[in-house]
Amino acid sequence: MRLREQKWVCFVTLIILITLGQHHDLRVGEWKVSEKGTVSVKLSPQEILTLLPQQEPFRFVDEIIEVDEDHILAHYRFRTEADFYRGHFPGNPVTPGVILLESLAQVGVVALGIYLFALEEGLEGVKDKTALFVDADVDFSGMVLPGEKVIISGRKVFFRRNKLRTEAAMKTADGSLVCSGTISGLRVPQ
Repeated sequence: MRLREQKWVCFVTLIILITLGQHHDLRVGEWKVSEKGTVSVKLSPQEILTLLPQQEPFRFVDEIIEVDEDHILAHYRFRTEADFYRGHFPGNPVTPGVILLESLAQVGVVALGIYLFALEEGLEGVKDKTALFVDADVDFSGMVLPGEKVIISGRKVFFRRNKLRTEAAMKTADGSLVCSGTISGLRVPQ
C-alpha cells in the first residue's frame, strides 16, 4: 500500500474510532497509528470502567485511580448489603476469598488488559474480545469486612500473544495487606 493510501486508511479509521467513541460515550484521548496500521488509543480510567464487562452486582471496582502501560491502581468498597455476606458467615460476615480474587482479576487482568489492548489495537481490539482470568497464585494474609474499602494494584509482568500476567495486591484503606500474588488472563472473543 502506498503512503497516500495508508494515510487515507488511517483517516477513515480515525473517523470510525471517533464515531464509536461518541456512540459509546467515550472520548477519544491520545491516539497514534501503529506500524500495523491500527489506531492505538490511551484510554482514561473512566473509559476503562465503561468498557469493563462485569456489572453490578458482580463488579468489584468503584474507581480506577491511575493506569499506564506498566501498572494499575483502583479501589472498591464492599457493600454491606452484598448477598454473599448472608451465608459467609451468619452473625460474623467476612468477604469470601473467591470474591477478593475476583476483585484482583477485574482490576489486574481485565481493566489493565483493556488499557493494554487499546494501546496495541485501538478500540476495535477491545470491543470484540475480552480478557478472562485463567490462573492465580495468591497468598491471603488478612480479611475484608462488610463496608471496608480496599485498594487494588496490579503491575504488568508480561503481556504478549493475548496473555497478560500481573503481580497484584489488595490492601485495606489503612494499608494492611489482604492478599497478593500473581494472576493471569487470556484474551478471547466475546
